[in-house]
Amino acid sequence: MSDGRSGRTRRPPRPETGSAEGARRPRVALGVTGGIAAYKAAEIVRGLTRAGCDVHVLMTEHAQRFITPLTLQTLSGNRVLTDPWDLSQGADIQHITLTRGLDLFLIAPATANVLARMAHGLADDFLTTFHLAVTAPVVVAPAMNVWMWEHPATRANLEILKGRGVRVIDPGVGDLACGDEGVGRMAEPAAIVGEALALLKKKARAGLKAVASS
Repeated sequence: MSDGRSGRTRRPPRPETGSAEGARRPRVALGVTGGIAAYKAAEIVRGLTRAGCDVHVLMTEHAQRFITPLTLQTLSGNRVLTDPWDLSQGADIQHITLTRGLDLFLIAPATANVLARMAHGLADDFLTTFHLAVTAPVVVAPAMNVWMWEHPATRANLEILKGRGVRVIDPGVGDLACGDEGVGRMAEPAAIVGEALALLKKKARAGLKAVASS
């Protein structure tokens, strides 16, 4: 949008996250898994950081084949976590340390494989281990082939996760990387960012009400 005087384009105001000026920035962990939609994680990181969030990215091994950790580290301003055994930043247990003060855990894209491992409580990489340690709200944005999305196992896994309070941002309909057309395309990054910010705002308001009533 133009300011009408200088002709320069102004950036839209940051969406509210429920935090007052000068308050702690909302802390978001973004899990990126190994699907073609992983490259869109850059747009999600950019959208969240522009909204004032402190974004920490976790990547699976396969995600790193689609987009580099350096890209997401540059956009987020934080080191990307990929290896639970990496002690280069100190002896802290990373998947526990990051959960402290976390406001939201967002996984986008979330592959059928990772959804299945989450549903059954597996902890065989950094992301799934981190998931079991998280007490903050969890949001997943699935992305997969239409047949995988409609498979009874995937549907059952999603129901298990929903039953535990995980919020699912349903995929859209469109052309898929495999050449098929149908449901399975990850929701657009702007929509995912909007959902995340809405949840952060709701969480912040609930926290303010709790403080006021104590």
